[in-house]
Amino acid sequence: MSPAEPTREESVYKAKLAEQAERYDEMVEYMERVARAAGSGGGKELSVEDRNLLSVAYKNVIGARRASWRIISSIEQKEEGRGNEAHAATIRSYRAKIEAELGRICDGILALLDSHLVPSAGGAESKVFYLKMKGDYHRYLAEFKSGAERKEAAESTMNAYKAAQDIALADLAPTNPIRLGLALNFSVFYYEILNSPDRACNLAKQVCLSYFNPLPFLLLISLQQVMGASCTFSAHFSLCLMHFPYKAFIQ
Repeated sequence: MSPAEPTREESVYKAKLAEQAERYDEMVEYMERVARAAGSGGGKELSVEDRNLLSVAYKNVIGARRASWRIISSIEQKEEGRGNEAHAATIRSYRAKIEAELGRICDGILALLDSHLVPSAGGAESKVFYLKMKGDYHRYLAEFKSGAERKEAAESTMNAYKAAQDIALADLAPTNPIRLGLALNFSVFYYEILNSPDRACNLAKQVCLSYFNPLPFLLLISLQQVMGASCTFSAHFSLCLMHFPYKAFIQ
């Protein structure tokens, strides 16, 4: 006799335990189970708590690999600069292993979003949440892909963010944390993936000015006019992050 499937409550509780224990791969497994069960039960939507747990689980799983990739890529550049091809070749092989892990993680959540989460989203806030999430994970693919694959990932990121933005502008308040998080991540996409610092700065400024006391940011706008957009994007973004109350939605 096969063991009974765990209930939603059991899976959510185990996910919370896994979060406390910092065992995020297991947290992902538990929350994927919850998401699939909800999606297969007549298109039932996840609760706000459930979707946040799923987001936190994937954010930590992907975040660790993204950090590893950046470190290894930096070491690779240094070894290539020193002309140490033997070490560089070893690092490239190791980087490919990390990239394979990144790809599997992104493909997993993107498949779940397309098959269950986006179709079952009913309200504007949940639609923006999942479309933003879809854009985020396509953006993470664009960070390490190259050539046609990078272009495809960037286009998918743009499409998801624009779809989320259309809904957010129509149905969510300017101070809604999910709308703000979307705008900030969209600005990161313009800056890091599309190399468009001017558009990135404009988006970051819109977030800052719509949510916070405008005076500090007016000073930054003046600084931008003197030094250029690329010099001040990180300053805009950092100030937004310092005051933004829902950092889990960002990057």
